[in-house]
Amino acid sequence: MAHPEAEDRKPQSDEARSAFIQPTGVVSPPPAAEDESQTTSEFAIPDGLAAPPAATQEPEGSAFSTPSAYSARHTVPTFTPPSGIPMVRLTKEAPWQDRMRTMLRMPVAERPAPEPVQKHDDDSGPAVPRVLDLTLRIGELLLAGGEGAEDVEAAMFAVCRSYGLDRCEPTVTFTQLSITHQPSLVDDPVTASRIVRRRGTDYTRLAAVFQLVDDISDPDTEVSLEEAYRRLAEIRRNRHPYPGWVLTAAGGLLAGAASVLVGGGFIVFVAAAVGAMLGDRLAWLCAGRGLPEFYQFVVAAMPPAAMGIVLTLAHVPVAASAVVTGGLFALLPGRALVAGVQDGLTGYYITASARLLEVLYLFVGIVTGVLVVLYFGVKLGAKLNPDAALLTVERPVWQIAASMVLSLAFAVLLQQERSTVLLVTLNGGVAWVVYGALHYAGGLSPVASTAIAAGLVGLFGQLLSRYRFASALPYITAAIGPLLPGSATYFGLLSIAQNNVDKGMVSLTKAAALAMAIAIGVNLGSEISRLFLRVPGASAAGRRAAKRTRGF
Repeated sequence: MAHPEAEDRKPQSDEARSAFIQPTGVVSPPPAAEDESQTTSEFAIPDGLAAPPAATQEPEGSAFSTPSAYSARHTVPTFTPPSGIPMVRLTKEAPWQDRMRTMLRMPVAERPAPEPVQKHDDDSGPAVPRVLDLTLRIGELLLAGGEGAEDVEAAMFAVCRSYGLDRCEPTVTFTQLSITHQPSLVDDPVTASRIVRRRGTDYTRLAAVFQLVDDISDPDTEVSLEEAYRRLAEIRRNRHPYPGWVLTAAGGLLAGAASVLVGGGFIVFVAAAVGAMLGDRLAWLCAGRGLPEFYQFVVAAMPPAAMGIVLTLAHVPVAASAVVTGGLFALLPGRALVAGVQDGLTGYYITASARLLEVLYLFVGIVTGVLVVLYFGVKLGAKLNPDAALLTVERPVWQIAASMVLSLAFAVLLQQERSTVLLVTLNGGVAWVVYGALHYAGGLSPVASTAIAAGLVGLFGQLLSRYRFASALPYITAAIGPLLPGSATYFGLLSIAQNNVDKGMVSLTKAAALAMAIAIGVNLGSEISRLFLRVPGASAAGRRAAKRTRGF
């Protein structure tokens, strides 16, 4: 056993030694003077340097008080213009489309506060996600039905404001809709979006959706969220107003009327109608097999061209070109063309580009189908004359009647309501009368005559839509049918099939110019109607807010 004194003589371990103990053999520095501080800061003022005088502290004031550096003489222009911000009344003194479109074209900070049209029992109001979902579903039906992007945004904006949501920004592209709601500047925004997978032409459904939006934005009509959802479900479940066989017959009637419009007789009428109906049935067959729409147009364009080739090879003394032209009238995508150009003229360039690209693909499909048939027809010895395009046929009574029948058949193909068919038929007749008077009697160029006639169609369509608080598409799209460039398209394709590419491109360029004249004329007529029928309470400054490329 070790002695206790031996344990005391053992050196201490490192664990028992302090890190702050002076090591053996190191001399300690002299102690500091009593007047010097033991601790110093690197931010301390060195000796010999005078401290700057303390700055005078501004008294605490209100956040709304005028800053001390503010000078009224040298101030920048204020945010609010001297004339004030134009007030937009949210009463039903004008169609809701114009009221919402006027506010959409204003900056967010200048829009008036929403006046909720639809009242609720609780003070908290409806759930924001449900209002946004209802808004997107309504916008989806409108966009899928072929409505313009600006009108879709106006409808979505109207639904949000009617249920009391402020600071909403709808965004519409060709296949996607989104809407953002920010309650205030300090709250996080809520964004919802929806993809449009399928598009179909049904103007009856389009009119029902417009009626729903009109009722929601009407202060005299109470439409709760549950009621709006129920009506929207009924609109989706509603069947088309016309069965399939009626649509096929309408396509044949449209092609026959178009053939008479360009100089055909009874035999030409029957041949064009049969070719168009065969093409329609083949297109339905391809659609049932899941083929894309491009190939459906390729197949649908072949039977009318084949009927013209058969009549030529059989030496039937008729205008075979009128048969092919009539079949092309039933296939030209006039609805998509007008919607695409309208979106471009109103500033929605992405949507306009997508729509026009769709029109281009469909037109290429028609060209492919017709060119294949014409190529084989020329190889078989069919004597087709492209110079027949220079021969003008003037039969005013027959042409006016054919234009009205064409508009009637077009309205049925667009699934319009029966109450609008008569009005659009008369509008189509007026369009052809104006075109014939300017071109045949007045000697005006076909492009200018087409633009003026299409402008009147757009003007009358907007007036009718304002009278009924509905969409203008059912009153415009079918009425421009007689003005579509079917003849110029056919003769251009015929020249290309006969290896006369330069002449064919000239004719196709004329067809493109006529198509653009139709679309621009329709949009110009619509804008003229809005210009003279201005929203009550909105001054000229509110109209200037529509300039998207100057300051916004």
